[in-house]
Amino acid sequence: MRQARADDYAEFALARAGHLYRSACLLTAGDTHLAEDLVQEALGRLYVRWGRVSRVENPAGYAQTVLTRTFLAHQRRRSSTERATDTFPDRAAADGGHGDLSLRLTLLQALARLPAKDRAVIVLRYWEDRSVEDTAEALNASSAAVRTRCTRALGRLRELLGEDLGEYATP
Repeated sequence: MRQARADDYAEFALARAGHLYRSACLLTAGDTHLAEDLVQEALGRLYVRWGRVSRVENPAGYAQTVLTRTFLAHQRRRSSTERATDTFPDRAAADGGHGDLSLRLTLLQALARLPAKDRAVIVLRYWEDRSVEDTAEALNASSAAVRTRCTRALGRLRELLGEDLGEYATP
């Protein structure tokens, strides 16, 4: 029985790790090292509770919620000696055939300038395509608070990026 549950968890973790990592990269505004740490911590928390988690209606949604809460907890306990930066380290000039590299970097930089909770709302609502109610549940907030935060976060992104994002997509 115990081995079957471990195998079930391993299969789930293998199937969801990539998606969780992509979401974590967005939450961390491109900090891939922190994203890896968050995914590892979230998967560890899921493993501990896998007996219960495997019986919920949507384990993938539950995993996303654990990841988001892990990210928010990390933001709250971040050391006062750490300083966020709005610059990225040097990257290779070749975009590997992806013409939207400058758009991606611009969006990640803009996301990095949002507060953690605003970033979480944007990622859950628009990257994860969750409803307002699902987002509110994941963040332990009311639906009204999520709608307000979403409106303000989108407004802030528009201020940072301008109304027309198409200009960033040109090579």
